[in-house]
Amino acid sequence: MNASFPALSRRRFVQGLGAGGALALAGGWPQGALAQAVAPSPRQLSGNRFELEIAEQAVNYTGRAALATTVNGSLPAPTLRWRQGEEVSLRVTNRLAVPSSIHWHGILLPADMDGVPGISFAGIAPGETFTYRFRVLQAGTYWYHGHSGFQEQTGLYGALLVEPEHGEPLAVERDYTLMLSDWTDEDPMRIFGRLKADSEYFARAKPSVAQFARDVENLGLAAAWDRRAMWNRMRMSPTDLQDVSGATYTYLVNGATPAANWTAIAEPGERVRLRFINAGTSTYFDVRIPGLPLTVVATDGQAVAEVTVDEFRIAPGETYDVLVRMPDAQAYSIFCQSMDRSGYARATLAPVAGMQAAVPRLDPPVWLDMRDMGHGEGTMAGMEHMAMAGMDHGSMAGMDHAAMPASAPLPTSAQVDMRVANPSDALDDPGPRLRGNGRRVLTYADLSSLGGGLDPRPPARDLVLRLTGNMQRFVWGFDGLKYNEAEPIPLRYGERLRLRLINDTMMNHPIHLHGMFFEVENEASGVLLRKHTVNVQPGKQVALLVSADAPGEWAFHCHLLYHMEAGMFRKVVVA
Repeated sequence: MNASFPALSRRRFVQGLGAGGALALAGGWPQGALAQAVAPSPRQLSGNRFELEIAEQAVNYTGRAALATTVNGSLPAPTLRWRQGEEVSLRVTNRLAVPSSIHWHGILLPADMDGVPGISFAGIAPGETFTYRFRVLQAGTYWYHGHSGFQEQTGLYGALLVEPEHGEPLAVERDYTLMLSDWTDEDPMRIFGRLKADSEYFARAKPSVAQFARDVENLGLAAAWDRRAMWNRMRMSPTDLQDVSGATYTYLVNGATPAANWTAIAEPGERVRLRFINAGTSTYFDVRIPGLPLTVVATDGQAVAEVTVDEFRIAPGETYDVLVRMPDAQAYSIFCQSMDRSGYARATLAPVAGMQAAVPRLDPPVWLDMRDMGHGEGTMAGMEHMAMAGMDHGSMAGMDHAAMPASAPLPTSAQVDMRVANPSDALDDPGPRLRGNGRRVLTYADLSSLGGGLDPRPPARDLVLRLTGNMQRFVWGFDGLKYNEAEPIPLRYGERLRLRLINDTMMNHPIHLHGMFFEVENEASGVLLRKHTVNVQPGKQVALLVSADAPGEWAFHCHLLYHMEAGMFRKVVVA
């Protein structure tokens, strides 16, 4: 079987300013000829032999021309469908003027097929072709993306669906993939430079004079002033949840803007699987379908015991499969608001193309609180004490880590702006801006993988890594070290260990391990959850069991692209 790309098509030019869907910028297509009632889905390629071509294409999402990195002329890249147990061959040709690569996110494969330049793969030089070849060991919802520079930000990502070897166990009438992403017209290198100069450059929800007036009305002048003064003394922003916002981002579903109204068709009574993939480089999405419960059945390609919720947060790099039953012939909005509440992606579930439902208002951008500083359910007075203790950028005074497993001492030159004293290991906190919103919100504590643990052995040792950073200088790392300052992490082939990640920052970090799965350990109940990407909330810690069963060199990093580029990346060597 062979899947190759066609001649240049209309889908290579994308615009979502209105409900008309895709419109051409150039290449001879008259704009009026391309108007559509519904934005199209990415093309699907199936089989075990694939021809993929990485190139640069013109796009328009905002009213002005920009250049994207595409695969076979498509953004997102074509959806690839594999079958568990088969060997796949993927010939990838690089038509860019710079080196490129493709990483098969969450797929278990030999290290030299993983696609991370500088680890165990040289990358694909301009004009060259590299053939990825490996046997598919797993089934489920995964994705693929570029791992060279900022090419992932400019469009190099696509869905990857693997059919179970013995047939699909879930009985559904409809099956759709919803790939969430964040598009910018700006050069990502320019964005990175702006973040290095001012980490809050893209922040839209900074405390304002109008908000201060509301605080005075609700809290009184003294309390409102103290609240503002405390954050100023800590030189931290209570709204600093995401680095890049809707100030430059347009949020997409399957390459379609909110106005383009990408639509999943379903008849009343039908059972529908929706496969959500977060290909955002900086954006967490909070996903819900007002009026419909969501039954979560898988995460990161791994089946879980079914749990029904109203909403879930999906971190960059994660995937969630959910089931919904279409109750009637009405339209329903699939609403995916960014965690910083600066914008949203949206799609529609409806029986007929072109239908729309009301789009909810964005939730208010509430401030971070004590739980996001590693101080439990403390009061504002507790935060004031913390500020007075000297928790300044570049200082760790008063921030000890008593009663925590020992980790490597931070070097004196470390760029670290805070150290959490008592990080919670609870998995049942939905996180900033989801707490107490009146909806049932998914947490890791709600999830358990079917089939139990991958390895019955207890961990033979503990490894502690602290997620660190200096937000003002936009420096990120593990244990206070950037990638170019750190030694590789050695794992003994075949060993079982517990990896404890402690988030010493006020930001969420989605941590991704290549080549192996984590098992999130619920230390209260012992329940395990298999994942390849684990979100670590501000001021929290997670315990992960890992079996080092994949020899070779592997990438281990934060999946916020600009954090990874700023240093939150390590090499793991299994030998």
